[in-house]
Amino acid sequence: MDLNKLKEIQAVVFDMDGLMFDSERYVQKSWDIAGERLGYGPLGHNIVNTLGTNLTNRKKYFLEHYGNDFPFDKFLDGYRDAYYELVEDGVPAKKGLHEILKVLREKGLKIGVATSSSEEHAVSNLKREGIFDYFDSVITGNMIEHGKPKPDIYIEACRQLKVDPSKAIALEDAINGIRSAHGAGMNPVMIPDIVQDTSKVDDILFGKCESLLEFAEILQGVTLDIEETQK
Repeated sequence: MDLNKLKEIQAVVFDMDGLMFDSERYVQKSWDIAGERLGYGPLGHNIVNTLGTNLTNRKKYFLEHYGNDFPFDKFLDGYRDAYYELVEDGVPAKKGLHEILKVLREKGLKIGVATSSSEEHAVSNLKREGIFDYFDSVITGNMIEHGKPKPDIYIEACRQLKVDPSKAIALEDAINGIRSAHGAGMNPVMIPDIVQDTSKVDDILFGKCESLLEFAEILQGVTLDIEETQK
C-alpha cells in the first residue's frame, strides 16, 4: 500500500456483506437449504461466482447454469426465508468494524456504503449494529442500473460524497467489487472473505489486508493531508 497516496485520501466506501458483516456464509448455507427444498441439491457453492453482484446478475447466472426453467423466484423466496431463520439473532460484525469506523471519523474522512443488497436489508443491518449514523451516504443495488462489476455504484457513491474517486478508497471482499471500484477510478483494498485467492485482481489492488482491524491500524499510523488542513 502506497502510504504517500494514502495520505491524500478523503473518503472510504465500504461494501457490506462479507466485508462489514459475516453474512456470506449464512447466504451460502441458505442457498444449500433452498436448493435442496427445490430438488436441485445444495447450491451454496455457486456463491463464489456471484459475490458482489446484484439480483439481476444473480438471476442471469442461475438461468445460464441451470437452464431457463430454473425457478429463480421460488429459489429467491426460499433462500431468503432460510437466511432470516439462520440470522434470527443478527449477523455478526467482522473483526475491526467498529474500530475502523471510529478511526475514519476521528480523521475527518467521509464514509460511505456501496452494497449490491437492497436498501431495506442494508439499512436494517447498519441500524441493528448501531453504526448507521457513521455513514454520509448509503448506495444500494436497487438505486443503480448496472450492478458490480460495472462501476456505477461506486461512481454514484463518490458523487454523493462529493469526492474525486482518485481520492477515495473502496473496501471490498469480492473480486466483482474490486473491479467495480477500479472501474470507477477508486483505490480498491481487498479484505478477503469466502474467496481468498486474489490473483485475478492483484494488478489493480491499492492494497490487501487480513481484516478491517489491520486496515484501521495502518490508517491510524498515517497523518492524512485532510488532518493537516483541519489543524
